[in-house]
Amino acid sequence: MKRIAVTCELPPEIMKEFVTNFDTVECPLRGASLLDVSKALEGCDAIVLAPPTRADRSFFDARPKSLKAIATYSVGHDHLDLDAAKRARIAVLHTPDVLTDAVADTAILLMLGAARRVTESAALIRSRAWQGWTPTQLLGVGLSGRSLGVFGFGRIGRAIATRAKAFGMSIHYYDDRKRSPQADDAGQLHIDADEFLSAIDVLVLASPLNDQTRYFLDATKLRVMKSSTIVVNIGRGDLLVDDDLIAALGENRIFGAGLDVFSNEPNIDPRYFALPNVFMLPHIGSSTVDARLLMARALANGLKILFEGGAPTNRLA
Repeated sequence: MKRIAVTCELPPEIMKEFVTNFDTVECPLRGASLLDVSKALEGCDAIVLAPPTRADRSFFDARPKSLKAIATYSVGHDHLDLDAAKRARIAVLHTPDVLTDAVADTAILLMLGAARRVTESAALIRSRAWQGWTPTQLLGVGLSGRSLGVFGFGRIGRAIATRAKAFGMSIHYYDDRKRSPQADDAGQLHIDADEFLSAIDVLVLASPLNDQTRYFLDATKLRVMKSSTIVVNIGRGDLLVDDDLIAALGENRIFGAGLDVFSNEPNIDPRYFALPNVFMLPHIGSSTVDARLLMARALANGLKILFEGGAPTNRLA
């Protein structure tokens, strides 16, 4: 039986997926890096990890000789050096598809939370200072009839768009690789970023993080957006520039933001906490029992196929 090391904390019912199929050892990092515990991983055929644990070139250079695969308990893989993995002939697996619905639901939650000023509303009622309903109390914005712009129109982006259509929103998406803009059943395609951003009322950042998408939303792009715009981020914290978004929110140059991911998690920029027009969640996009179980099964099944000489569909490298 193949031996795997699980370096991230998982619920007992999730661990069963690995214990049932492999000789499984738990190797919690507790703040250490993979390189720090590389000797303890000797004899393991695979490692299961989760962001923000990094597997970089230094780890692959000093990897256990027994290691054949790394399985990340995530869709995103910006914490893994795929080029180094390829050079080391280490297979890398991730969990696409299975958390699409959970993350798309969270995007809608963030959108509604920012639009309806949930941060201020929750603070008011929990303070026990609420004096009762008034016609001017905490006026937010509705979503019906407004335009949703999706940056990163993959599986999750399309699932968000499907949900937004039920609110009566029109859909726009940006892809500068296309030669000409067109309208289709999915929505209106834009190949120019400024045109895209000036046309929408809500921007959802749902793209993977890479060299082309890093810091996409910066001061220059924020300036072309409507003052009524809501920014939602369910992708990665570094898809936007914190300094620029915080300035725009603080100066009311956009209406609000709904954020589930942040740069340098869990060390969130403290200025966000002082902004009442920011609705924040602690990276819970895929945090449902259903999604977590499906993620574990995807990795367990992928590793089984790999060790049997097959080609798992969730292999990255």
